[in-house]
Amino acid sequence: MTNTAETSTADLHRLMALMTGDEKHGPAATSTLDVLQVLYDRVLRVTPATVDAPDRDRFLLSKGHGPMAYYAVLAAKGFLAEDLLPGFGSYDSPLGHHPDRMLVPGAEIGSGSLGHGLPLAVGSALGLRAQGLTDPRVWVLVGDAELDEGSNHEAIAYAGAAGLEQLHTVVIDNASASYARPGGIVARFEAAGWSAETVDGRDHEAMYAAFTRPHPGRPRAVVARVEPKNA
Repeated sequence: MTNTAETSTADLHRLMALMTGDEKHGPAATSTLDVLQVLYDRVLRVTPATVDAPDRDRFLLSKGHGPMAYYAVLAAKGFLAEDLLPGFGSYDSPLGHHPDRMLVPGAEIGSGSLGHGLPLAVGSALGLRAQGLTDPRVWVLVGDAELDEGSNHEAIAYAGAAGLEQLHTVVIDNASASYARPGGIVARFEAAGWSAETVDGRDHEAMYAAFTRPHPGRPRAVVARVEPKNA
């Protein structure tokens, strides 16, 4: 149920270049592009034909204030038409500066207000567990600065204690957080009982290995480190 045809990086950059405007949050978008490419090419079990299937994987973009890379990947994978991209952010476009789940095919949540995605992902994983749906996985992409929001720490603490194995969090670490965490981001997740590691956020093979590493009985966190000058 994955999208088996891999997307070229050059084509994704071409698609992103179709989106213009003063509010495009370019750095926030480009820092996520490689992670999104690996997830949609090789990890997520969801296609345009299965966006409503009960057994699909759920991907939640919490870092929704820079959605250009997300829209480019969705267009490359056939979730939305490429000809929508040039209208990004315009009055009558479905592609807003924050994704709207009612307008963007494949979007699981409306996002952009930081700090909500991880708690929503915890709720999604709990909902799947309550329905006896153990195969679908829940993925959420957050930014390092989002972890300054207290709601995330409540979600991290709860998910670890509840053993939400279906839950996966990818943290884009481009050194934009205001407050340091003792021991780093990985240590925060590990202290709450998560399986966690840090990888190079531009190394596709390293990310794929980290995304698919077994973590029985525990939620999984992968911190994708992206150098600020490249973010």
